[in-house]
Amino acid sequence: MSYSTGQVLFFTSVLLMFPGTYLSSESNSASVNSGHVATNGLPFPWSKLRLPNYIIPVHYHLLLHPNLTTLTFNGSVKIEIDVKNNTNWVVLHSKALEITAADVLDESEAPLFDKALPVLEYPPHEQIAIFSPQILTSGEKYFLYLEFTAALGKGFYGFYKSSYKTPDGETRFLASTHFEPTSARMAFPCFDEPIFKANYSVRIRRGPFHVALSNMPIEQTVELANGLLEDRFEASVQMSSYLVAFIVCDFRSVSRQTSTGIDVSVYAVPHKWHQTHYALEAAVNILEFYEKYFSIYYPLPKLDLIAIPDFQSGAMENWGLTTYRETSLLYDPDVSSASDKLWVTMVIGHELAHQWFGNLVTMEWWNDIWLNEGFARYMEFVSVQATYPQLKVEDYLLVTCFAAIGRDSLNSSRPISSSAENPTQIKEMFDTVSYDKGACILHMLRNFLTDDVFQSGIVRYLRNILYPSATKNAYQFAGEHIDLKKMMNTWTLQKGVPLVTVKHKGNKLYIEQERFLKTIQPGDPMWHSLQTGYLWHIPLTYKTSHSSTETRHILETKSDMLVLNQDVDWVKFNTDMNGYYIINYDTKGWNALIELLGVNHTALSFKDRADLIHNAFQLVTAGRLTLDRALDLITYLKSETHNVPLLQGIGYLEYFYKMMQKRNVYDVTQNLKIYILEYFRDMIEKQTWSNEGTVSDRRMRSELLSLACDLGFAPCLEKARYFYHSWVKANGTISLPTDVMETIYMVGAQDDSGWNYLLEKYRVSMSASEKSKILAALASNRDSSKLLRLLELGMEGSVIRTQDLSALIYYVARNPSGHFLSWNFVKKNWNELVEKFQLGSFSIRNILIGTTGQFSSKEELADIKDFFDSIRDQSSQLRVTQVALENVEKNILWMERNLEALRNWLQRMLD
Repeated sequence: MSYSTGQVLFFTSVLLMFPGTYLSSESNSASVNSGHVATNGLPFPWSKLRLPNYIIPVHYHLLLHPNLTTLTFNGSVKIEIDVKNNTNWVVLHSKALEITAADVLDESEAPLFDKALPVLEYPPHEQIAIFSPQILTSGEKYFLYLEFTAALGKGFYGFYKSSYKTPDGETRFLASTHFEPTSARMAFPCFDEPIFKANYSVRIRRGPFHVALSNMPIEQTVELANGLLEDRFEASVQMSSYLVAFIVCDFRSVSRQTSTGIDVSVYAVPHKWHQTHYALEAAVNILEFYEKYFSIYYPLPKLDLIAIPDFQSGAMENWGLTTYRETSLLYDPDVSSASDKLWVTMVIGHELAHQWFGNLVTMEWWNDIWLNEGFARYMEFVSVQATYPQLKVEDYLLVTCFAAIGRDSLNSSRPISSSAENPTQIKEMFDTVSYDKGACILHMLRNFLTDDVFQSGIVRYLRNILYPSATKNAYQFAGEHIDLKKMMNTWTLQKGVPLVTVKHKGNKLYIEQERFLKTIQPGDPMWHSLQTGYLWHIPLTYKTSHSSTETRHILETKSDMLVLNQDVDWVKFNTDMNGYYIINYDTKGWNALIELLGVNHTALSFKDRADLIHNAFQLVTAGRLTLDRALDLITYLKSETHNVPLLQGIGYLEYFYKMMQKRNVYDVTQNLKIYILEYFRDMIEKQTWSNEGTVSDRRMRSELLSLACDLGFAPCLEKARYFYHSWVKANGTISLPTDVMETIYMVGAQDDSGWNYLLEKYRVSMSASEKSKILAALASNRDSSKLLRLLELGMEGSVIRTQDLSALIYYVARNPSGHFLSWNFVKKNWNELVEKFQLGSFSIRNILIGTTGQFSSKEELADIKDFFDSIRDQSSQLRVTQVALENVEKNILWMERNLEALRNWLQRMLD
C-alpha cells in the first residue's frame, strides 16, 4: 500500500507523541527497534512470525465481491476484537492485499478517529500493523475495520480463480478458496493462526447467474443496484481462519438429508452433474456413521461437497463446505475403476472425519497437525470399513503403514510432533509422517486398547475440548491408562521406526530393540550417535506354531526375554501388522517361516504374510538380511490367492526391474522379465478383461495385466490392442473395462497415431478419471520428443491443467525414456514450478521425490547435490531435499550390496 507525504508525516508525528506505547506492556520482547522495516520505510512494531496474543478476534463480519469478468475482488472486514492488555497496536496477517482503508471503531461501531489510519506492511512475515493514536484499553470492546482489494489468485491458495470449458467449448470462470495452512490472509486481513478461533458472518455479492456458497446456509438474499445480488450467510460456529471458505460459481448440485436432518449437497460443473450421485450417497452414509461413532451430532445445519476444476491437493475440510479435486469426488461408472471408487470413498471419509478432528477440536499450532491429519487418515479406514465393507479398505491400511515405514526409516525423517514456524515449514508438515505414520500409530493404539476403549476414549477426548484449540495429545483421550502418556511420547516425540530382533533358543525368546535405519549401518561412525537415546514402548504381539491365540507384551527396555510354555516350530511377531515396527529373526526363525510359507502359507493370515514380505525386503535394504533369503521367501507366491501379499511381493520384483532397466543392466533386466512372466504366467492368464469379481479381484487384475503388458507379454499386448482398436473404430463410444482401461490406453499410446488420438481424446474428455488414465498412457510413450511436448503442455496449463503437472512429471520420470528428461526439465523450470505450486507444497515434494526416486549412481547423486546447492536459498528451507538425497544414497547402497546377489539368484532360478 502506498501513502501520501501527508499521511506519513501524520503517522510519524503520532509515533513521537506516544513513545513507548507501540505494543502491549507485556510484549516488550518485540519493539519498533527490532530492525524490521515496513514497506514505507517506517519501523514495523512486531518482530516475531507468530502474532502477539494480547488481541483476540471474536467475530468477523466479512463482505466480498469477486468480479468474474475482471478476475479481481474487493471487500471489507469488521473484526470484533478482545483486547487483553492496553496497547496502541493491532498486528494481524495480510498477504498480497491492497488495504484501501483502515479504522478502529468503538463499542457502538463509531470511528475513534476522524482520519483513516495508516497501515504498516511487513511482507516477509505476511503481517500488517494498524496504529491507534488512542490506547485500546483492556476489557473494552472494539472493532477493527479494513477495506481491501486484490486480483483473484492464479495458483491454488487464497481466493483464486478456476475455470472450465462447457461441452460447446465456452470457458467459464469461478472463484474458490483454499486457506490451509496460511492463506486466509490472501483473501482478507485476519488473525491467521489456528488458535484464534472466532465466529464469521459472511456476505457475498454475485451476479444472478451464479450461486454463492460458504460454510453456513444462506440466511437472506438481497437485490442490489446494477443487477447484483448479495447473499447473507448465517453466523458460523467458532472456527479457525483456515476453515473459512466461500465460492462463487454456476455449478449444479444433488441433495439429500441425513437421518438427523443435515442437508448434504454435492456440487460439480453442470455437465458433470451426473457424476455426483455416488459421492452424495457416500457422504450421507459416512456422516451418519460419524455421528453415531463420536456420539456428537454434526454441529452445522448443512454440509456441501464441491468438485473444483483447479485444485492442488486431494481435498480440504472447510467446515460445512468441503472442497475436492474432481478425481476425489466425482465417480462415473463408465470410466471409473474399482480403485477410483475406493479413493473417492476414502477421501470423503477423511474430510468428514475432519468435521470433528480438526474443525470441532483443533490443534493450537501446526507442530501438532498430526492430531488433525493422523486421526482423519485413520478414520478413513474405520468409517469406510463400517459403511462399505465390500471395498476392503483394510487391505489399503497395510500399504499405508508400509509407506510410512519406508519414509520413517530414513534419518531425514522427523518426529510426528515437530517444530514449524514459517509458511514453508508448515506446508511441509502435511506429509507422510503426519498422515500415514499418525494413522498407523493410532491403529496400533486401537489394537492395544481394544476397539471399545479406543472409541469411548475418542468420544471423551472430543467432548472435553469442544471448540477451543487443543494442546492435548491424542493419547490423553484414554487417561485411565496411567502409562499411556509415557508410551505414546515415545512414538510422537522421537522420529524413526523401531527394529525388534528376535532370537529363538528352546522355549525362550530373546528380544532387543534399536532404531531401524536404511542408510547407516553398524560400524558407521555415525551409527552410535544415531542410536543414542532412542527407546520405544512397543506393544508387541506374536503367535506361534502351537498357539493361534495372540500373546501380548510391552517392550519398554532395550532388551528382554520371553518364556514360552513349550518349544515351538515358529514364531511370528507383530500379528496382522497391527504394530508400527520392523521384526528381524535369527537364521532359525527365518528358515522356519520361509518353510511354513512354502508348505502351508494359510497358517498365517494374509496380513501376516504381507508383513513378512515387507519386513524381509526392508531388512535387505538396510543390510540386515541377504537378498536371496528375501527372494526365497516370496517363491511361495505362486500359491498365493490374496491380492495384498501377492502385490506386495510382485511390487518388489517390479521395482528391481525398473531400477535395473534405468541403470541399463541388461542381463539382469532381461532375466527379471523372464522370471516374472514365467513364474506368474498362470496367474496372469487367469485374469479376465472385465469388471467382474470383488474389489480385491479387480485390483489384482488391474495390477497384473498392467505389469504383464509393460513386460511385453504377447497375449496381454494382443488383447489390449484388440480392445484399443475396437474403441478407436467406435470413436470412443464403446465402454472399455474400467479396471484395465489405463493398460489398454498405454498399449495404444505406443505408436504415433495412437498417441495423437489419445491426446485429442484427452482434450475433449469430460471425465477427470478418464483424463488421468489417458495422461498416464501418453506419458508411457518412449519417444522423448512426445514426452517433452507433454511437459511443455503441462507448464502452459491450458490442455493439461497446472494441477496435473506434478503427476505428469512423475509419470514421465517412471518411463525409462523420460528418466533424465524429467529431472532436467525440473532443473530448467525450477523457479516457475515454485511460483506455480509454492515452496514446501506437496506438489513440490512429489516433483522432487518423483524425479529422483530411482536414481542409483554416485554421478546422479552428485548432480542432485549440485542442483540443490545452486538453489540453496530455497533448498535449505526444505526437508524434502534431504529425503531426496537419502533416497538416492539408499539406492546406491542397495546396488552395491545386492546387484550380484540378484544376478546370481536369477541365474539359479532360471537354470
